[in-house]
Amino acid sequence: MQELHDAPLAPLTTFRLGGPATRLLTATTDTEVIDAVREADDSGTPLLIIGGGSNLVIGDKGFEGTALRIATKGFVLDGGSLELAAGEVWTDAVTRTVEAGLAGLECLAGIPGSAGATPIQNVGAYGQEVSAAITEVVAYDRRTRETVVLPNSECAFSYRHSRFKAEPDRYVVLRVRFGLEEAGGLSAPLKYPETARAMGVQEGERVPAADARETVLRLRAGKGMVLDPEDHDTWSAGSFFTNPILEQAEFDAFLARVADRLGPEATPPAFPAGDGRTKTSAAWLIDRAGFTKGYGTGPARISTKHTLALTNRGAATTEDLLALAREVVAGVHAAFGVTLVNEPVTVGVSL
Repeated sequence: MQELHDAPLAPLTTFRLGGPATRLLTATTDTEVIDAVREADDSGTPLLIIGGGSNLVIGDKGFEGTALRIATKGFVLDGGSLELAAGEVWTDAVTRTVEAGLAGLECLAGIPGSAGATPIQNVGAYGQEVSAAITEVVAYDRRTRETVVLPNSECAFSYRHSRFKAEPDRYVVLRVRFGLEEAGGLSAPLKYPETARAMGVQEGERVPAADARETVLRLRAGKGMVLDPEDHDTWSAGSFFTNPILEQAEFDAFLARVADRLGPEATPPAFPAGDGRTKTSAAWLIDRAGFTKGYGTGPARISTKHTLALTNRGAATTEDLLALAREVVAGVHAAFGVTLVNEPVTVGVSL
């Protein structure tokens, strides 16, 4: 297991931000992961788990403790059953499932990060979420000090949330198992209007899975959501804020604020979110509050391609990024009475 001291962490994140770790370990097997976690727990050393670094905001002072980068490999496909090691590159794994003629992950193409992070965040995009395909998650339980297998029903998946996110200091994901559909090379039924429109079909129709993947990649690239080291719009964590889910009274108050600010004809996006709640669009809120594409004059700015992405233009610090995020949160709340919540995990800092 590789060990470095006073190791830079910024290169391990898609923001390219953050100070060094006291110690950085890189684990390439499940055993190395477990040994490193047990060592940290036994010594009382703070531990930071790093996968692909695509959902991570690390403070400029860095991390005083052990950072553990999970770089395990493993792609095992048996019919429609898939097992991925936590360190597998997610978008590469999606490509391989599409090439195998399987449906269920094709609209999650291009999402940066590692496979092990997907159940934690319940990663989703373009009408698909990993929770719909995950059958089991293999994890190390730091409380019981044993490896456990959690079926989907015990993962408490919800919108961008899970049991693993709710208990961040308990579980370390080792492997993720999926059940995919053998649909003769066709995709799952398309659920996202933008994807269906881009492909010239109706929602609910199936298309060749490879075509769905390519369409999603094209749509994501147009929003700066596919990693490109030459494009500062992709020096981000993708969507920085989750879409707000409002109780009925909150949604009614929100509609009143929208009418006051934008006029009675203005109609914000609204989607049923269960239990009488409504989900609206963070991107819409940000834009209508005056934070348009490219907003900002400093080294951290809103993406020129998508209002939901905050970006490092090449010379930003984490504090620059947080200052922009706080400005957006305050502006949206002042305009519409809705408080945005950051999607990336923050380390040593907060909004």
